[in-house]
Parts: sequence; structure tokens; C-alpha cells
Amino acid sequence: MSASAENDQTVESARRSLAARLKAAGRDAAELDARLLVGAALGLDLTGMVTGARRILTKDEADRLEGLARRRLAGEPVARILGIKEFWGLPLHLSAATLVPRSDTETVVERALELLRADGAIERALRIADLGTGSGAILLALLSELPHAHGFATDISADALQTASRNAAELGLGARATWIECDYGSGLTGAFDLIVSNPPYIPSADIAGLDIEVRAHDPRAALDGGADGLDAYRALISQSAGLLMPSGFLVVEVGQGQSGDVEALMTASGLSPTGPPKADLGGVPRAVSARRLPR
Repeated sequence: MSASAENDQTVESARRSLAARLKAAGRDAAELDARLLVGAALGLDLTGMVTGARRILTKDEADRLEGLARRRLAGEPVARILGIKEFWGLPLHLSAATLVPRSDTETVVERALELLRADGAIERALRIADLGTGSGAILLALLSELPHAHGFATDISADALQTASRNAAELGLGARATWIECDYGSGLTGAFDLIVSNPPYIPSADIAGLDIEVRAHDPRAALDGGADGLDAYRALISQSAGLLMPSGFLVVEVGQGQSGDVEALMTASGLSPTGPPKADLGGVPRAVSARRLPR
């Protein structure tokens, strides 16, 4: 029985019922998703859900929750339904033009900070570029950790840049970020201490086989890496080699099995890999880095 057909559901029974439906449909993190969706439908945080657990839902609330439930059961990610996703502890608004930030991408932030710390550069007035910024996730995470840095974020989508700019403003980081509509680094000038990117890297033929949450809801332009998944790297690595200052770093996210090819592209562009790729929590080599050596 759907939630909208019941008129005696409590907050707690609605949460349990939705979790069971999501679990039966094979949705991951069913309990968490149910809590988030009930909270969104009823305008309650976790404390409100606990203290109001026995409150009976109104018909409008039950109908609203059922609408959200059907979207999730159809494969729409919770982050899309809510319009917001946390990354590096920062709440980020999403739009149709942006990827949903994923925890794997935090590996890029971790590697970048490791390199800067080892170089004694954390407190410097760094110039950072994020190529293909989307929601601004990587750049804003770095700016939150680097108090004297200024970031330059590029994207071919004006809508994505508008979303990223909103995120920066709401996080109090807007004064240290500049937004540029262009293809990767094509619209940038000057020298950068650090360039980061999470470009599209899925081979075109593989997109149809991705989970529905990705293939049907993430923008294809942010997924499709061309026939071999490496088109974006060919463009942005060569651009970055000319934009990095001597001893500057490039850190990029890669897909499974791509780290060797991306390192080869970096070497061919005159950059020097900075050790083995950093693995994500699943053990997949995820962040590949290199630096421009002084001449």
C-alpha cells in the first residue's frame, strides 16, 4: 500500500515503510534515503523526526512524501530530488548541468593538499584552477582548506557556473573565486600553482551500461570521455602544461584502469608524475598527479 493511501501513518511508520519499499526495490542505502526523504517532505531535521516520531502525517504530507518516494523508486538519486549534496563537509546545490559530487572525487582534494603541504605551500597566496568545475566541488573544498588561495573555475556550461557561484557565495568563499565560461583551460591566462580537474572519462560506448542514477540523471557532457575515455585528458593536460608555473601541480580524477594512460599523457606534455596514483576508499587508483619541473 502506498503512503498516500494511508491516513494513519506516523512519522516513524512512514520512514520505516519507505525504507522497506526502497530496500525491496534494490536501492542502496535504503534507510538513509528514507530518512532524508521523510525529512524533506515534512520539513524536519533528524531531531524533529525523533521528537515527532509518533505524530500522524497530514494528507498533504503523505502525498508529498509519496511523490518523492516514487521519484527515488524510479531511480532518481536522492541528491537530485533534494537538490543538494554534501562534499568535503560542504553542502552544495546541484542543477541539471552538474554532476552529483561523489566521495571518490575527494581523493583529488586529498592528493592536492598532500602535495601542497609537502611543498610548504599551504599558507601561500596560491592561484588554483579547476577545469570543468561543475558544482564547484573540488575548488570550493580546496578554498575551504587554503585560506590565502584564489580559485579560477572553468566550465562550458553557464548554468553550471551559476550553480557553482551560488555555492561559493553561500559558503562565504565567493570573494576568492572567479568563474570563466570556456572549454577546460582555453580561457585562462597567467600561471597557476595548482590545477585540478574531474573531467568526463567514461568511454562513449559504456554510458548505456551505467546505473540509471548516473546515465539518466547526470549530464552526458560531464560523463562522455570519447571513444577511449581519454579525450578530455588530451585537451586539459596539454593546456595545463602551459598554464602551470614552474613546480606547479596538476591533479586529475581518472576512471578505473586509466591511470597509466593519463600518466603517459602527462609525461608526453613535459610534466613529471609525483608518485603512484592515490587510491579511493574502494582501492581504485583515482587521483593522478604531476608537476611542472623548473627549467
